[in-house]
Amino acid sequence: MSLLQVKGLRRDFGSLRAVDDVTFELAAGTILGFIGPNGAGKSTTMRIIATLDTPSAGEVLLDGQSVVDTPDKARPLIGYMPDRYGTYDDVTVWEFLDFFARAYGLKGAARKKRVDSVMEFTGLVPLKDKLTSALSKGMRQRVALGRTLLHDPKLLILDEPADGLDPRARIELRELLRALADQGKAVLISSHILTELAEICDTCAIIEQGKLLATGKVADLLAQSQTGAGTELTIRLAVGAEGEAAYERAERVVLEQPRVGQVSREPGQLRVRLELEAGATRTQMDEAAARLLAALVTAGVPVCAFSHRELNLEDAFMTVTKGRVA
Repeated sequence: MSLLQVKGLRRDFGSLRAVDDVTFELAAGTILGFIGPNGAGKSTTMRIIATLDTPSAGEVLLDGQSVVDTPDKARPLIGYMPDRYGTYDDVTVWEFLDFFARAYGLKGAARKKRVDSVMEFTGLVPLKDKLTSALSKGMRQRVALGRTLLHDPKLLILDEPADGLDPRARIELRELLRALADQGKAVLISSHILTELAEICDTCAIIEQGKLLATGKVADLLAQSQTGAGTELTIRLAVGAEGEAAYERAERVVLEQPRVGQVSREPGQLRVRLELEAGATRTQMDEAAARLLAALVTAGVPVCAFSHRELNLEDAFMTVTKGRVA
């Protein structure tokens, strides 16, 4: 049985339906990326799961307990980190974490041991005596994550945790979350930075206008984006003395070929969209690309690089949400 089960969740604010019949599951040891634009319903859904809001309809079960009916039993299992986290200015990192350990009911030697353990895991030991107000955003984010881990929850709910972090801090955060999942914790993480989620998540759920449009493994969502939607190719030429004339000639040859839906010229390369039938396999896509390459070579076009553009979660999101209007 999944650790977290969300069933038919709905949340209305007057005439606005912020969350509309959302259903998904999350297993222990798994990271699920909650994908959607700002205002899609991500934060509202996460607040309900974290017992900070009450749904208009639906149910949330955490380790078999109803989050809606018995929130007090569910809360010890939850570590929630909101998109806007706060720290107290006039306390050290150790004092901040120790305060929250006391709030979680930890006492004596067990409390000290737990705070030390969390600081070690999050890399905060060198900053133990530093004021939280003097920390960088990335380090404050680590402190907020440490606070979330103090009571050793089974489920982590992280709302936009990478927002505003520099590249190094993002990488370090991904490593921490992967380590937590490897420890058996379930992680629900939201973001509108889709490339971040692609590198860390096992599964994804795409939400827009309050509706859950697709769920599944990242690879499966990417495959759905490609199947029936065509494939993109990037072509670079050894232009030599021909200069831009080589690209003009290549563009003419490409446009004469079947299955070419769109050609765009970018600095130093052509981007070609091949349109294929619904249900086309990767093998069929490769064969279509090979025919196009053969036509270019036969025409004497000096191709020096020819490749598929790798799909990412942005492609999956755009395919799944295609045609939806506000």
